[in-house]
Order: sequence, then C-alpha cells, then structure tokens
Amino acid sequence: MTFAEFQKHIRTSQKDFYRETLANHRDVIRVKKEGKVLVNLEKIFGATLKLSNQKGFAAMSMRDLSRETGLSMGALYSYFNSKDEILSMLQEQQRAFTKKFLEEAIEGEQAPRKKLGAAVRAHLYLSEVMQAWFYFSYMEAKNLPDAEKSSAVKSERFTERLFTDILESGRECGEFHQVDCRLTASCLKAMLQDWYLKRGKYASRGVTVERYAQFLLEMIESFVGRQSYENSG
Repeated sequence: MTFAEFQKHIRTSQKDFYRETLANHRDVIRVKKEGKVLVNLEKIFGATLKLSNQKGFAAMSMRDLSRETGLSMGALYSYFNSKDEILSMLQEQQRAFTKKFLEEAIEGEQAPRKKLGAAVRAHLYLSEVMQAWFYFSYMEAKNLPDAEKSSAVKSERFTERLFTDILESGRECGEFHQVDCRLTASCLKAMLQDWYLKRGKYASRGVTVERYAQFLLEMIESFVGRQSYENSG
C-alpha cells in the first residue's frame, strides 16, 4: 500500500474509532447528537496534542483548550469531567487504533519477509499521519499517571513483540539469518521512533515517509536476510 492509499483508508477508519469512543464513554459524554460529538472529539483531541506538544500536558489548562477549540468551558465539560479524563480517553482511543491497524496490516501476509515489510510500512505511515500523538506519547511518558504509564509500556511491548514474532517466524523457516530477534526488534523500534521524534531533520533533507520505509527495510534486510524489498510493497 502506498502512503496516498493509506491516507484515504485511515480517514474512514478514524471516524469509526471516534464512534467507538463515544459508545465506550456514553456515561461521560452528555452531548446527544453523534455527528456533533464526532466532530468535537476530533477537535478536542487535536487541540490537546497541539497544546501539550507546545507547553506540556501538565501546563495545559482547560481554559487553554477552550480557546484553542473555540468551545466554551461548559461545552468542554459536557464531554469530559477533567483534564485527566481527556488524557485517558485520548490515549485509549489512539492506542487501540494503532494496535488494530498494525494487526490488520500483517493479517493477509503469510511470508515473514512480506509481513515484516507490511508492518514497518504500517507503523511509519501511522506515525506520519498521527505524528502529534506519537510524539506526545513518547515525550510525556515519564509524566503520565501510573495507570497511563503502565498502558504505555504495554503498548510499547506489543509493538516490539509483533516485530519479534515476525523475525522469529522468518528465522524458523530459514527466510532470515539466525539473529537475536528480540534485540533486532528493539533496534527496529528505535529507528521507527526516530521518524516521528526527529521529523524536522528528515523533512529538511527531503526524505519522504515512503523513502524512509524503503531504506529501513533494505537496512534490516542486509542484516537478517539476502533478498531485496524492492517490489514487496
């Protein structure tokens, strides 16, 4: 899947996840009209990430959020009871969304090499579209409440486990060399993170997300195997 194709697909899927967020939190969200809720949840989450990445989540106030979204304080409190509730709902939605996309990306692939290519591209494309959230989750991890910090660790381990499992399956069938799969997955994860943490560096060099994905896959291939990823996307 190209990045352009991915962008079309993700726009539809994100709407479904906002509907799920509404369904899961009907006891908190007091606005009745679904269409209005979906629009405002996207607006509130987007503003939360923007402000948090500018000044830090702890420093962001509900009044800041009111000004950024154009919603009154009363309107904001009809969606959330507190700032921490916004954080919890945002993190829950984005983590579930990321997990679902990564699992769907590899679902139809049988060969470990193709599965690895699909997983790497899916992760990079997601972090390109959702860069504000990926950056926020990484930078704010140490400041999160204990429950959120635990969920963040679980999410990190899920991603590494996904790559480890793919590498191990390739090693077992002889498609990949006998490498340390857990360490390789850990290094791969760090390189995926570099894309959204140092986005400006790559933008200044004219590196697109598709080019970075191809480079990363070729570099991993040079370590774990011998075939090319040139036409595996």
